[in-house]
Amino acid sequence: MYPGSHASTRPDRAAVVMAGTGETVTYRELNERSLRLARLLRARGLNQGDTVALMAENHPRYLEVVWAALRSGLYLTAINWHLSPGEAAYLVADSEAKALITTSHLAATATEVARLSPAGCGVRLMMDGAQAGFEPYEAVLATQTAQPLADEPRGEVMLYSSGTTGRPKGIRRALSGQSVDQPSGGGIATMGRFLFGMDENTIYLCPTPLYHAAGLQWSVGVHELGATLVVQEKFDAEGLLAVLERERITHVQVVPTMLVRLLKLPAGVRSKYDLSSLRRLVHAAGPCPADVKRATIDWLGPIVDEYYSGTEGCGLTYIGSADWLAHPGSVGRPLVGTPHICDEAGRELPTGEAGLLYFERDEPPFEYHRDPGKTKASRHPDQANWTTCGDLGYLDGEGYLYLTGRKNFTIISGGVNIYPAEIEAALITHPLVADVAVFGLPDHEMGEYVHAVIQPVDPEAGTPELADELRRHARASLAGYKVPRVITFRPELPRMPTGKLATAALRAEYLAPRTEQPTVPAPRP
Repeated sequence: MYPGSHASTRPDRAAVVMAGTGETVTYRELNERSLRLARLLRARGLNQGDTVALMAENHPRYLEVVWAALRSGLYLTAINWHLSPGEAAYLVADSEAKALITTSHLAATATEVARLSPAGCGVRLMMDGAQAGFEPYEAVLATQTAQPLADEPRGEVMLYSSGTTGRPKGIRRALSGQSVDQPSGGGIATMGRFLFGMDENTIYLCPTPLYHAAGLQWSVGVHELGATLVVQEKFDAEGLLAVLERERITHVQVVPTMLVRLLKLPAGVRSKYDLSSLRRLVHAAGPCPADVKRATIDWLGPIVDEYYSGTEGCGLTYIGSADWLAHPGSVGRPLVGTPHICDEAGRELPTGEAGLLYFERDEPPFEYHRDPGKTKASRHPDQANWTTCGDLGYLDGEGYLYLTGRKNFTIISGGVNIYPAEIEAALITHPLVADVAVFGLPDHEMGEYVHAVIQPVDPEAGTPELADELRRHARASLAGYKVPRVITFRPELPRMPTGKLATAALRAEYLAPRTEQPTVPAPRP
């Protein structure tokens, strides 16, 4: 199903509601606006397989651009608007976008992106008032009718990896060849219906940026179901609780960082909101500390679901609250793809041993756009249909998957692999810690040592005494060699709006010859 189907049966149902302003887009409006844009793009020469780049904040018209691409056989590349103009222009050029759509809120960045973008990106539209180099989006759409195109082939999203090493790369899948109104037979909408009980009466809250893979693709899935999507303009912990109560939200998806911030709200703040409408809280997009997950279930009840996947879509696992309590720390058993844990040579490892995670699937795998080398590196050396997105983990005897970290961020100290995620999970539970990042830095004797960067709840509390207390806290649950040798305090850690730590950029700071942040090394034994 797609907005055109729902516009014919429930035209006045809310398709999009902005949490902050209450602005509402009905299915009739979503359908008509996406049709006008689809016709405009076709008239301007965009054909099946071409790309539209969208750089916008969480905006009430965001999804009409997405659906215009998806109903006309185009690829949609969503751009993180926090990028520098040069970084954003790289995505426009690399995706070979023929259209760039943005908003006046981002005019300063957008005009520079347009200047740096290739001439082939000839369609440039700006919402809410146009600047030089852009046409006014609303006025241009008004020149088109809302009649469907003669053909409406299903398009695709082409999102970019986070680029932990080198430039980000587009994750491209072949177009299905189906019409947009043909049932897809799978995907997010099916997952939502059968795992989380979502249907046309669902009211789903998206508190993450819409350019993020989960935010974008789950929003599309909500519209395939004919449900209502509520978009939070920017995440705020107490603000999220207020939206849950006011909009009678039935389903919400968060990242673990959001759970941490919700749980750090005073108990009196959390208890004053009526959350009785909430049927499922879903989390993904990063490892969740076990104590945080357990505390969330204690607070909300057994409605906390988790899935593991990636932008690449290598595979998918799922775990509900009851299963998780029986297998704490697991991200579940596979629903899509067969997992294999392998060593660096591609040999499968025994149950319980950590290694590189591959998923075996029968369908054609993704490719990294214009990067055959990275595409090849994502494939198993001997099995072409086994793919990896670089995560490390292990399987237990019942087939439950446990993640241990990312290949690029594994710390190797004295020949032993150390996974930052478990150290971060131990430290974040301390009441004086607001945020934490752990990574390895060079050591002439051990190869690397464990370095932790802590954001204290009280910015003035970054003292040697707190560092010693945090090490004692970590030793209660970790082996001694995993306890950070050096702890650095800083007032805030760099996180992407998706909630993910900007670990590569942070580590690069500490690889430099000096840092102005207070550093507290552990005493040598």
